[in-house]
Parts: sequence; C-alpha cells; structure tokens
Amino acid sequence: MEISQIILHIEALVFASEKPLTAIELVELVNNALGFIEDRATLEQVEAAIDGIREKYATEFYPFEIRQSGGGWQFLTKGAYHKTIAQLNGDKFIKRLSAAAMETLAIIAYKQPITKGEIESIRGVNCDYVVQKLLEKELVVISGRNEELPGKPLVYATSKSFMDYFGINSPDDLPKIREVLADQVVQPTLVNASHFEVEEESNLVVGENGELLQQTTITLENVGENASSPEEVEDQTTSDPTEEEHPTAEAPGSSGVEDAENDGSSAEEESDKESDL
Repeated sequence: MEISQIILHIEALVFASEKPLTAIELVELVNNALGFIEDRATLEQVEAAIDGIREKYATEFYPFEIRQSGGGWQFLTKGAYHKTIAQLNGDKFIKRLSAAAMETLAIIAYKQPITKGEIESIRGVNCDYVVQKLLEKELVVISGRNEELPGKPLVYATSKSFMDYFGINSPDDLPKIREVLADQVVQPTLVNASHFEVEEESNLVVGENGELLQQTTITLENVGENASSPEEVEDQTTSDPTEEEHPTAEAPGSSGVEDAENDGSSAEEESDKESDL
C-alpha cells in the first residue's frame, strides 16, 4: 500500500478522535477503513505517513500541528495562537494552581506512583485538600494501592490530561531535576582579582606597661586600588608608642622624698636664724 493512500485517512482519524491515538491504533483503524484493499498497511508505513504529516503542518501556513502528546498523536494548536483561541474557550483550558498545588503536583510527577503519606513526608504538611483539588482538575489519578505498606494506601500518579496539558508524551519526557537546578544556580565568577576593597578593623590591645595600644587588622576587599608596600602595611598595622606620646612614668614616691628633703633644709635654716637673734 502506498503511503500517499493512507495519509489523508490518518489525518481524518487524528482530527476526529477525542483522545490521542497511538501508531498501533492507527494501523488497525486504517486497515479497518480500507478493508476492501488486499494490501494491508504496516506499522512502518503509518509511522512514515505521520512523519510526512508532521512536516506538512510544521510550516508557517498552518496554525496547528500534529504532536505526540498524552500517549499518542493528536492535533494541537501552535503556541503562537494560544491567546487567540483563549478568547473563545474562556477558562476552559486555564488551570490555575496555587504554589502548594504546584509543589504537590511536581512531587507526584517525579515520584509517581506515590502515596499521600509520602507526599506529606516530603512537604511536611497535610496534603488532603491539595491532592483532592488535583484530582478534581484531572491532573492526577489514583493508580492503585501500595500492597507493601500497612493498610495498603492509595497511590497517585499523573494523568493523561497532565501530559496533554504540559505537552509531553510520558513522565519520562519531564526535564531532569539536575537540569532544572542547574538552570537556577548562578555560578560566581571572579572577574578581576585586583578589584577588592581594603577594610580595616581596629582592635584595642593593652601593652606590657599598661599603656593602650592600637592594632589594625586588614581585610582584603579592594587592594587593587589602594595597594601599599609591605613596609607601609607593617607601619600601618603596628603602632608602637613613642616616648613623646607616652612619657616614662616616675617611680612612686620619688617626688615626695625630694619635697620632704627641701622642707627639712628650710626648717633648719629658720632655726639657725632664730638662734642668732
């Protein structure tokens, strides 16, 4: 069977279907429609026909395209025309999610199948209301029970509507967590090592003789603009007190002895004068 004979049939089937159609389903449907032809369509022919349809609608002359999404092939409007059709559909395709709902949905998407208890263990809060809202919006489904855990709790997984809404064919098409984190991390780069600032921190230190010394610690922040030689830095960092600034203290009681001797000599002179008289 020629591929040109089945292309239009595949387009009609994908266009009229309410759900995405897989290539195997298209093979069966095409053969049923062309049952009067002895030559049967094969999977390779259907896949080749789909490639031809993709190339046809990938051009700028069509506002929609055929894409593999939600587990099969379907016609979807191109992103450039989303605002245009939103005027007709209103809020039909708008699913507003809170931050808590988005966080819970991301956990389910990357950890599925997962129980509600495991979700709450990751988030640290009760998730009954959020999970119920995601079920109502048909973004997640109950995929079964965990037979290994006590009580056999329900497990949750993303739905076909989730894959359709986000334009992916399976959960394996989700971006890897490492890739997402790598896009958000900003790697610091040292542009010019000379552009640092010098910041001085002063600490008060008491010397051996009880005098107050000042010791300066230099922090490297902009040495490039105000660089000093090692000798200048050493002079700035240590300030030894000079004799002019800090005169040597006299021995305790030295001035008192001299005064006492002077007072004694003057008293003797006065007594001599009185005796002469």
